[in-house]
Amino acid sequence: MRTWLAGIVSAVIVAAVGVVFSAWFNARGPDAVDNIGGEPPIKVGHVAVDYAAQDTALREAVTDPADRAVLLGTASGSRRDSVMTRHDRAPLETADLTVVLVGNRSSLRIVDIQPRVLDRKPVSDGALFIFNPAGEAATIELSADLDDPAPRFTSPEDPDTSYFRKKQIDLERDERVTLSMTVTGTAAYYAFDLLVTVLTGDRTEQVTVRGPDGTPFRVTGTSSTYHAYYTTSPLGGWQPISRSGACAIERKLAKAGKC
Repeated sequence: MRTWLAGIVSAVIVAAVGVVFSAWFNARGPDAVDNIGGEPPIKVGHVAVDYAAQDTALREAVTDPADRAVLLGTASGSRRDSVMTRHDRAPLETADLTVVLVGNRSSLRIVDIQPRVLDRKPVSDGALFIFNPAGEAATIELSADLDDPAPRFTSPEDPDTSYFRKKQIDLERDERVTLSMTVTGTAAYYAFDLLVTVLTGDRTEQVTVRGPDGTPFRVTGTSSTYHAYYTTSPLGGWQPISRSGACAIERKLAKAGKC
């Protein structure tokens, strides 16, 4: 009889624990499991830097004949990108970034995104690639200036106030937000990443966002002179031009008094 009663009591306790656990798991279990497993509160669904319609400077001159042939010939865009990446390319004065963040908790709030300077050097002067635009650039939602001592993202409507001082971004699990950002730097060459501060419940966490290949983002100011100048070729790729030719089509050189 005692064994039978003990079995019944044990079954009741197990059932009660199961009900409580199920209720807890349905309410908070997925978030708790993610916390225990070290899963970040947000994931980076996509990150890109727009080089297609942007003037670009290389930190190192292109001297290898094979690399120069890729740049000046009809090689694929990916091969030209590879050569320029090896020579540490950086957008000139303005880097246009697209970042898609994905919620990884039942609810969370992005309370800040900070551009964080990782390296600062003299501006790049290896080569200047001047893009001849066919139209106007798209509107940028957030912007930051790395020349500021404490750079923060602002909006075009209120450029003097940190965007995240007045607004935050709320996400649910698997919900996405797309951020279009422009990051400027004219005084130096900058390598930087994005430090995202996320509030989940009563816990604050930080997530670092880097470029598409896992390396820091880059932007560089305009140099007084370059080892070489290029512009887009009507036959594809790039074509060399003189310094005077570069000054004639690149307003940034003239504006900065570089011509």
